[in-house]
Amino acid sequence: MVQDPPRPVRRAGRNLPAAIGVGVGLIAVVVGTLGWWHWGFTLLVAVALSLGAVEIHHALERIGMESAPIPIVVGTVAIQIGSYYASQHPERGINAITVLVAMLSLTVLAALMWRLPKGPEGFVRDSAASLFTIAYLPMLGTAVPLMLGGDMGRERVVVFIACVVASDTGGYVAGVLFGKHKMAPMISPKKTWEGFAGSIVFGIVAGIVGVLWLLHAPWWVGLLLGVFMVVFGTAGDLVESMIKRDVGIKDMSSFLPGHGGVMDRLDSLLVAAPVAWLILYLTVPGG
Repeated sequence: MVQDPPRPVRRAGRNLPAAIGVGVGLIAVVVGTLGWWHWGFTLLVAVALSLGAVEIHHALERIGMESAPIPIVVGTVAIQIGSYYASQHPERGINAITVLVAMLSLTVLAALMWRLPKGPEGFVRDSAASLFTIAYLPMLGTAVPLMLGGDMGRERVVVFIACVVASDTGGYVAGVLFGKHKMAPMISPKKTWEGFAGSIVFGIVAGIVGVLWLLHAPWWVGLLLGVFMVVFGTAGDLVESMIKRDVGIKDMSSFLPGHGGVMDRLDSLLVAAPVAWLILYLTVPGG
């Protein structure tokens, strides 16, 4: 009797072709909207943050916490659109900061009221889930329309993203080639201090080049921005890793084939964004 040949063993890991395809597609959408259609970029950010909020909602459900996804998603979209609109129309007499504070407050109130009909049992737990999600996503994400709405807004966002992407790239390259000393083995076993050093180098180079070329600001602004983007971008990655370890998942979702969830791509950018906005606001006129 002839036996069938053994089936090839499928190795676990990322789907590389899918990852490359999705990555190229995301880059094309970001470049296209940021370059020629700022309203499209604003909507893209709003959608990404909304999907991230849904992912966090499902992750927290695993440990018995239930946020209010609908008010949070509606509030997230309103914050992004309202803040950018106000920054583009100062003649209306409404400041972008005023809009985002009002929208954040209304989102918090809506999330709390959403939970009222379910009764007192678990109210604090579920409200904490909602407030955590609001602080983590729409509140940190408000830095993007604030940057985009200022003078040279596109350039500000480009330099910010370039620093974080360069940090991730430098960390990966240096970690693969030289990584030996673990940075946070209990949180992210693959991160090493050698990789962090690579992130610092790449982030500083991207910051200085971007600031000199696009923002026409002093080189030391790029140095400052590069260092802080590496530190807070790395912190953002570790924060998301902590969430996933606490709830017992590897990826936030499978929404992006080969990449995991939306939050798996937003983590570093999300935490670094408010710091980038503040540094550029203080050092580059017109922010």
